[in-house]
Amino acid sequence: MAAAAPPLRVVLLGPPASGKGTQGRRLAHSFGLGYLGTGALLREEIEQGTLLGQQAQPILARGGYLPDELMCPIIADWLSRQSGGWVLDGFPRSLPQAEFLDHWLASRNLKLDAAVLLEVPLPELLARIADRVECPDCRWTGQRAQLKDGNRCPVCGHAAHSRADDDVESFLSRHAEFESNVQPVIDHYHHSGLLVTCDATAPQEDVASHLLQLISSRAV
Repeated sequence: MAAAAPPLRVVLLGPPASGKGTQGRRLAHSFGLGYLGTGALLREEIEQGTLLGQQAQPILARGGYLPDELMCPIIADWLSRQSGGWVLDGFPRSLPQAEFLDHWLASRNLKLDAAVLLEVPLPELLARIADRVECPDCRWTGQRAQLKDGNRCPVCGHAAHSRADDDVESFLSRHAEFESNVQPVIDHYHHSGLLVTCDATAPQEDVASHLLQLISSRAV
């Protein structure tokens, strides 16, 4: 009998509105992996009024990223509770975070299998956020045209709404933060041979199919 394939560990990189949440969940489901979307996690903390949410709210409101000293312990806690592979959406977002993840994995004799970069040009990103909605219950994210009965989430039926951080000013600030902070992360994974790029301007189903092929090639 052939040995079982080792669990996959993948990070998703890409500008805001590039589809990381949608594709990350689909990828995790396809391979039976754990999934963590840091953006949705932080928005939930804000809605619940937790200490982390109170710390995160003013930073996210101005389109910034949480500092490494807040994010790294959150990620380490989540990773320590995973028994198999996983997909990280929204981490790492700085070179120190990427180095932290490297050290965390190495200390446990584990490795990252791929860092996937979803590529979408700015004009299309702006068009996407103008029509983007999120379900506050199950955290599904998509376009208004995908809603049922006017404003109902197609997954759980809860009322979905526009995200508070999807105004153009906030989005452009987050996009600038991405270009400044995440480019060193992209370079880091490129030099280590882990970077996989994917044109994410195609329809969701096509992007999902392409990602499945890309990651499957890493699993053999």
